[in-house]
Formats: sequence, structure tokens, C-alpha cells
Amino acid sequence: MNKGLSSTNKAYLAGLLDGDGSIYVRAKLNPSYKYGFQIASYIVFFQSKKNKQDFEKIFSHFNFGNLRERNDGILEYVVNRKDAIINLIKAIEPYLILKKKQANLLIKILKTKELVKNRKDFKKLINLIDGFRELNYSKRRKKHTLTP
Repeated sequence: MNKGLSSTNKAYLAGLLDGDGSIYVRAKLNPSYKYGFQIASYIVFFQSKKNKQDFEKIFSHFNFGNLRERNDGILEYVVNRKDAIINLIKAIEPYLILKKKQANLLIKILKTKELVKNRKDFKKLINLIDGFRELNYSKRRKKHTLTP
């Protein structure tokens, strides 16, 4: 994260995330991973393609994240690197309102993931991820189950 980011810019990013953004983490079934799940976390900012120039300007001085243009006319600025997610959350967390709980829990999940040494630790991580999902609206919400 840019160390020179002003408090006004941090507050703006927090408002953008609260209103037109998403914080999420998922455990995707993937047998090629040690415990059968791939853990993926993201922060995504959304905007209409009509505002592409302004949206690009907002994120132009960051050295992390990727801008994607969807087929439905929506732009996404996606942050998925663990260190970038943590730095971004730490910078804007004091200004978050609607997504403060998700932001703080995501940091806890990312730190817990680093400490996984065995199946019991991984189960704790999965439980945190399932708890995170309770904070977000989802039509397809389901609990994860680990096979012995």
C-alpha cells in the first residue's frame, strides 16, 4: 500500500469498499491441495464501465491488484495477494462501517492460515471461513465438511 496515502484517500477507499465492494474468502474443494480445499481471499471494488477513466485513476498509484472488465459492463479492481489484502485493510479499517467485521475476520483468517500445521488446525480455519460466510449474503451458502 502506498505509504503516502492521505487519510482522505483512505476514507474514500473505505467508503468505496463499503458501498461498491466486496470482501470474501472461500474454501474451494480441490483434491490437489493438502487438506482437499484451496483457500482464496479477495477484496473487490466494482464500478460501471462508464466510469473507467476515473476508476483507473483511483487505483493507478497502487502497486497491487488488477483491473478487470467484465462482459456485463462492470469493472472490477481485484486485490488477492495476502500481503496486499492485509495492508489495504490495515490502512482503511478505521474508516470502514459496513464491512468492518468482514475486514477484521479476514485478517484473522489469513493469520490463522499461516499457522496451520495439521488437520485440526485446518478445521479451525474452515470454521472461521464458514463464520465469515455468515456475515455476507449468499444464495449458495453451505457448510464445509472435512473427510477424515
